[in-house]
Amino acid sequence: MESKKEFFLECYKLGIIKFGRFTLKSGIESPFYVDLRPLASDPKILKNLANYLLDMLPLDNFDLICGVPYAALPMATAMSLESYIPLIIKRKEAKNYGTKKLIEGIYQKGQNCLLVEDVITSGKSLIETIAEVEQEDIKVADIVVVLDREQGGKQLLESKGYRVHTLFNISEVCSILWENGELSDDEVKRIQDFLLGNHIQFEEKTRASYEQKHHTAQHSVSKKLLETALAKQSNLIASADVTTTRELLDLAEKVGPHVIALKTHIDIISDFEYEKTITPLKALAAKHNFLLMEDRKFADIGNTQELQFTSGVFKITDWADFVTSQVIGGFESLDCFKNVGVVAIIGMSSKGALTTSAYREEALKIAASHPNVIGGVSQNQLPEEMLLFTPGVNLADSGDGKGQQYNTPEHVFKTLHTDFIIVGRGIYQSEDPAEAAILYKHSGWNAYLNSLEKSITQS
Repeated sequence: MESKKEFFLECYKLGIIKFGRFTLKSGIESPFYVDLRPLASDPKILKNLANYLLDMLPLDNFDLICGVPYAALPMATAMSLESYIPLIIKRKEAKNYGTKKLIEGIYQKGQNCLLVEDVITSGKSLIETIAEVEQEDIKVADIVVVLDREQGGKQLLESKGYRVHTLFNISEVCSILWENGELSDDEVKRIQDFLLGNHIQFEEKTRASYEQKHHTAQHSVSKKLLETALAKQSNLIASADVTTTRELLDLAEKVGPHVIALKTHIDIISDFEYEKTITPLKALAAKHNFLLMEDRKFADIGNTQELQFTSGVFKITDWADFVTSQVIGGFESLDCFKNVGVVAIIGMSSKGALTTSAYREEALKIAASHPNVIGGVSQNQLPEEMLLFTPGVNLADSGDGKGQQYNTPEHVFKTLHTDFIIVGRGIYQSEDPAEAAILYKHSGWNAYLNSLEKSITQS
């Protein structure tokens, strides 16, 4: 191969760096603009680039290669072809159909993955990609970058323990171009001044503690839930998907000391009688200090929802502390839930659910602005002022073969900043529901504490 300097000058001919005045996505005016995507259009350059990047690395350390979408994908592919290290593909966002996977390819948990990036600025895209790759239990320790803009991203990642290998930095390429007569003294000085004054600091989002959320909570049910969580050192909500009063009361007695709420589907109780079902259930809730969450998932016009809530044999308004409701009926459809808290259904955990990103965005606007709403059921982060209830939590995260996709407590607290985990079959179908509840209680609480410590360290 030609020298590194000669190689860069060949790349430069493709127009990968432009000089002048450019407004970046952040709104900052930059004296240079970098776009390395044209490199993929020259097979010889792409092949040489792959080898230059591979020559910097201890290849025995890696089982997989993954490019940060999109510009680095052809670079990672070329590196895979040259090294025979398997390639995995990270999507920009999960599909709304099919498997909905973010990571495509053949891999095993615990394998080491090399991340490939074209340009590093703040490091934000790499931080996000690392989290999504590690979510699949794939390890990331090394990152290789074609060009460092020298604005803080490399230092951020290295401060977190990652090894960042860069082929070029902007100062180096400016020197090459100046020596080759492509840049004037004034242009080099302007770039140097820009770099000195535009060192980007990327602040990672931190989570609020239960104490902090309790202090700012506006709804009485929110406060009660957080008080109960702190008193019992539990964030566990058990789902009682049972079909008889005896099963319901038996489960409530066994798990009651360990949960902050019991989630019911009261309309599936085959032998429901208010006095025999609800009266003793309320007594158990008082005895063991837990709230009652009726997972009715109301989904109608406001007048109909009010009748469903207050009337009929179930009289939900008389005993539920909080209920779940779709927001498909619009803002006013939630007005009837005046004496309870509402958990809005923003997203569902089942594969193929129609709660797409566009739906979630509109649903969240309604939920976040309605005074009766205390939080949401979602598989994504919510605004800090809303409580996040995450269903589909199981210590075994493989799913059930019927479309249900599970999340572990560690995952939902670390990546979603969830507040409360909802566990169903992992508890009520276990041989010993009380022991299972204790296991999930400790797992959920430790996951919360670990995520809180991580946030404090990073803030």
